Amino acid sequence: MSKTLIRGARILGGEAQDVLIDGTVVERVDTGIDAPGATVVEAGGQILLPGLVDLHTHLREPGREDSETVLTGTRAAAVGGFTAVHAMANTFPVADTAGVVEQVWRLGRESGYCDVQPVGAVTVGLEGKQLAELGAMHDSAAGVRVFSDDGKCVDDAVIMRRALEYVKAFDGVVAQHAQEPRLTEGAQMNEGIVSSELGLGGWPAVAEESIIARDVLLAAHVGSRVHICHLSTAGSVEIVRWAKSKGWNVTAEVTPHHLLLTDELVRTYNPVYKVNPPLRTEADVLALREALADGTIDCVATDHAPHPHEDKDCEWAAAAMGMVGLETALSVVQQTMVDTGLIDWAGVADRMSVRPAQIGRLAGHGRPVSAGEPANLTLVDPAYRGVVDPAGFASRSRNTPYQGRELPGRVTHTFLRGRATVVDGNLA
Repeated sequence: MSKTLIRGARILGGEAQDVLIDGTVVERVDTGIDAPGATVVEAGGQILLPGLVDLHTHLREPGREDSETVLTGTRAAAVGGFTAVHAMANTFPVADTAGVVEQVWRLGRESGYCDVQPVGAVTVGLEGKQLAELGAMHDSAAGVRVFSDDGKCVDDAVIMRRALEYVKAFDGVVAQHAQEPRLTEGAQMNEGIVSSELGLGGWPAVAEESIIARDVLLAAHVGSRVHICHLSTAGSVEIVRWAKSKGWNVTAEVTPHHLLLTDELVRTYNPVYKVNPPLRTEADVLALREALADGTIDCVATDHAPHPHEDKDCEWAAAAMGMVGLETALSVVQQTMVDTGLIDWAGVADRMSVRPAQIGRLAGHGRPVSAGEPANLTLVDPAYRGVVDPAGFASRSRNTPYQGRELPGRVTHTFLRGRATVVDGNLA
């Protein structure tokens, strides 16, 4: 197997060291390593992190290959520094059987750009009426541990309780899209001052918060694990903080766009800002940043939601909800969390690699950068500044809210089990 020597990298932002990769693992971490014949990467003080892990990615395949495929989505993930992604179940057909999750898993293995861990649907067809084949999906080659009807809320309390009870048998987790459907009928954006002034249907914070409150109580009642997808309000933060203070097994994620963007952008009527849950207020954004910093929110997840241009290049009311995020996630986290002093690079590794891997029970990822560990690594140039140009994206879709915006940082190299998937910022 080939060897790679990463020379002069700052592991988690510490002092510069050399990292020698031998085959699929890190062989040695030291200063002044000499490795004749090894491929040398001159890091020059760049930040070396464990490979990033995304708990919330939409790869669209099977069924919506016009938006994204497993191949294009994992290429985008690699460019963004990710070595593993969890692929959401709202495909066509829905990933609610062992056959579909195995198909997605095998496509991920064939792509070779990052590991793809399928997320199984909680209910058949995402319809919220009957539990899907949770046990069969777990027992399949894909080994599913995370289940979610993301895109839809499991709003029936009995169904949610049964799902939480079922996944206990194999230490699974139910990831809830917290959205009370009756409170969001016809909703187009966050309910507040801006929605009132624009005359758009409001999406109240309580629609999210009421489901989270119910589900943390249910998880505590049955002694199971619940994960809150794309938490977006200050009130949701307080509920999760309270649940954790009780010692309940509750985790939560926040998206990069909810750490940076606010509902004021909807005044442009640009459908690129239409997303579920909606962009909230500046006060919510600041509360989310603080909660990510203090650990109330466990991790950052992209909710990468690619759409073809015709689904976004239209009037606001008709536009699809969602935005791509894999290739810009780390830059947004650097701008909102690192450059503001809220967390350091070790904190980034914790929130974007270690904790998501732990929540998803994903072996081999989120591991320390040390001898004997899998060589899933991401090298980042934090001094880089660049304007986002979606024309250069590896993703098949271009619906980014950051087009034309300057963001800091760039992933220069990504390694998946010792093999470079990205070199000098370009796909290997």
